Amino acid sequence: MSHANVYRYFPSKSALVDAVLDQWLKPIEKGARDIADGPDPASDKLERLVSAVFRAYRRKLDEDSEIFGIFAAASSGAPGIARKHRNRIFSEFHRVVEEGVSGGSFQLSDQRAAVLLIGDALARFLNPLNVSQDRDILAKQLETRMEQIVQMLLKALSNGQLASKKIGDSLQYL
Repeated sequence: MSHANVYRYFPSKSALVDAVLDQWLKPIEKGARDIADGPDPASDKLERLVSAVFRAYRRKLDEDSEIFGIFAAASSGAPGIARKHRNRIFSEFHRVVEEGVSGGSFQLSDQRAAVLLIGDALARFLNPLNVSQDRDILAKQLETRMEQIVQMLLKALSNGQLASKKIGDSLQYL
């Protein structure tokens, strides 16, 4: 297909990249929504959500590193599909944390701050740039580390040690 023909369907190169990424990211987002909507306890949902996103990222990195590289680059750039994807994933984290609080399994005074701290603690596994940098580490080794960090977070969430004090209104998901 010629360049001219591609631009009949996409107004710009970034629109084409967004369409390619969107096709890959939508099922990840749907999976995250399905986990958050499930009947499991919030702690199980949080574990499954982190694991599902990390595994999807790592699988794409291993199977199609070019597309994953574009995603990683887009994640650090201007607003676009990668940023929207991150916000959608963090929205599901927020829903799970909110459910854990309302169900009494998480003890928090600031849910938003807790979600941000969860994102910070899990950045190695949820940030595409970090996932790329860990390419030479076996996925199973990273999953073991991730599981341990998630267990620490769940313990902190359940006993009220995570984000028990307001950490600031200027915090954003991105």
